[in-house]
Amino acid sequence: MRADQVTDYMHQLGREARQASRVIARATTAVKNQALLAIAEAIEAAHGELIEANQADLQAGRENGLDAAMLDRLALTPARLEAMVEGLRQVAGLDDPVGVIRDMKFLPSGIQVGKMRVPLGVIGIIYESRPNVTVEAASLCLKSGNACILRGGSESIHSNRAIALCIAQGLAEAGLPANVVQVVETTDRQAVGELITMPEFVDVIVPRGGKGLIERISRDAKVPVIKHLDGICHVYVDDRADLGKAEAIALNAKTHRYGVCNAMETLLVHQAVAEQFLPRMADLYASKEVELRGCPATRAIVPQAIPATEEDWSTEYLAPILSIRVVSDMDAAIAHINTYSSQHTDAMVSEDFSRARRFLAEVDSSSVMINASTRFADGFEYGLGAEIGISTDKIHARGPVGLEGLTSEKYVVFGDGHIRQ
Repeated sequence: MRADQVTDYMHQLGREARQASRVIARATTAVKNQALLAIAEAIEAAHGELIEANQADLQAGRENGLDAAMLDRLALTPARLEAMVEGLRQVAGLDDPVGVIRDMKFLPSGIQVGKMRVPLGVIGIIYESRPNVTVEAASLCLKSGNACILRGGSESIHSNRAIALCIAQGLAEAGLPANVVQVVETTDRQAVGELITMPEFVDVIVPRGGKGLIERISRDAKVPVIKHLDGICHVYVDDRADLGKAEAIALNAKTHRYGVCNAMETLLVHQAVAEQFLPRMADLYASKEVELRGCPATRAIVPQAIPATEEDWSTEYLAPILSIRVVSDMDAAIAHINTYSSQHTDAMVSEDFSRARRFLAEVDSSSVMINASTRFADGFEYGLGAEIGISTDKIHARGPVGLEGLTSEKYVVFGDGHIRQ
């Protein structure tokens, strides 16, 4: 497409999404659930077509030199298709936040005032590689009463088009307009630039991808963005920790999965327990082939650790690499976290309730944990059923963003002929 054609195309998607948002906002829970279940059935029936479309993407990816990790994220296996279907059914089973009214109270004037939860409107979602995000994003937006415009990566275009057909079929069976969920057809990168600068049509952008993508969108968007840039997560082992718990938590937080945003990247250990705790942890990390980078005090205890640099404290490795710092006390641990944390998830291991309360109050992150692995920072694990992403912003949604995070509130007032005196 020419530049002007891309602009026209994206504006047309925006207009159609805005119109569809008014329809889905007033749809009943039963109709939305009917659509979700119909989409699940359509995906089950189209397994063959979806695998075939995905094979076209995988072949193109191999020809274009995509690495093994990217190809793995791109692949739609029978198990992943089943997971997509199960995810749709789970979202259908979740409570619908739309229309919930809370905090109704009578005021001295006689009116009743409360807050009602309402959809955001039109959500633009920009993501890379994984075609299953198309279904996850569509299902969460649909259940929360929002229209959405989905712009997947060019490497998954065939898969996304095939999934879009299933979504359109499910929407039609529920009597909803196809424009409730629109998948951007063009792979032209200009489409992203248009999508994030259409505030007249789009109410919020949710980017899901690498740091470069999210930085670009955060810099250039004229639409509010729900996002996080880094997952520089910490675990602090206090001198009043149960070291058995600390060992399990520190091992799980780092090695359960490496390439995820809620994996621990820095381990902080109180100097009073460092000599007892770190040698055992070093052995456990060595068995997992984790490279250790330590401060001078760490290296005095664990000589195999290489010297940590200033850059290490602010690096999201997403790899089997861990930086370790021995700290003098809890104040030093909190100061380190508040200096280097990306405000994603930080944890403390301690049996001291008062210190735990302080840690919760003073660490400024979207998830703060006591005696638990950072790997729990996830919408499913938090009981949200599913998530659209993680937000480290402080306005509107913070932490895992589920159905409620895709809505806002408005004041509602009930009177009976009341006038202001």
